[in-house]
Amino acid sequence: MRIARLRASDIEAMRPAGAFVANVLRELVDAAQPGVNLLELDALAHERIRTADATSCYIDYHPSFGASPFGKVLCTSVNDAALHGLPRDYTLQPGDLLSVDFAVELGGWVADSARSVVVGEGQPEDHTLIAATEEALWAGIEQARPGRRLGDIQAAIGQVGRRYGYAINTDFGGHGVGRTMHEEPSIPNDGDPGTGPLLKPGMVFAIEPWFMHTTDELVVDADGWTLRSADGSRAAHSEHTVAITAEGPLVLTERPQ
Repeated sequence: MRIARLRASDIEAMRPAGAFVANVLRELVDAAQPGVNLLELDALAHERIRTADATSCYIDYHPSFGASPFGKVLCTSVNDAALHGLPRDYTLQPGDLLSVDFAVELGGWVADSARSVVVGEGQPEDHTLIAATEEALWAGIEQARPGRRLGDIQAAIGQVGRRYGYAINTDFGGHGVGRTMHEEPSIPNDGDPGTGPLLKPGMVFAIEPWFMHTTDELVVDADGWTLRSADGSRAAHSEHTVAITAEGPLVLTERPQ
């Protein structure tokens, strides 16, 4: 496995992409209100991409597990949809749990981030699920330091999920990021501390915990993309693009206040 290491100047050059993704995600989460259609959110993101002269990482994305090119610029996963939610003609309802995943290339560099939100009031268990993914995200980020191991990031995420009582799926997780969206290494959301490649300055990862209420099994929706919980329970997802520096982790998609 070869993990790319970027120069300090390259990481600085990634900042605009990270800030753009963070700002658009904030706008999307604010716009995710009852009565708003998922296609409206995708159109909003598409317009922001066009205005910034950025490039979507999703619209032409067609890996082996995808039924066809993705065709949209957002992943919008609602309720029992955990990942890769293909935007569709669905109007958000009070109490929906929405996860939005967004990745673009800007200035030759990629940033990738995800947020989950309850539309309207919602149920306490959904707010807890989101909080768990956020806590796991920051636990993983804390381990993204020179001298630690990749397994330290994975173990920190898994420990938080299990503490909340969630089973952990390791089929999909974080990944390296740089000139393209998915680079080495793969970062499952559980692992053994002290194992895996040594972390060094210049490595950049998308760290992305996602948990489901009562299962760790996924099924593929009829659209060929959306991954849903096998038992219909709800899911949440949080993600940041993080650079490892000599001073510690640098969150390139840090959310604006």
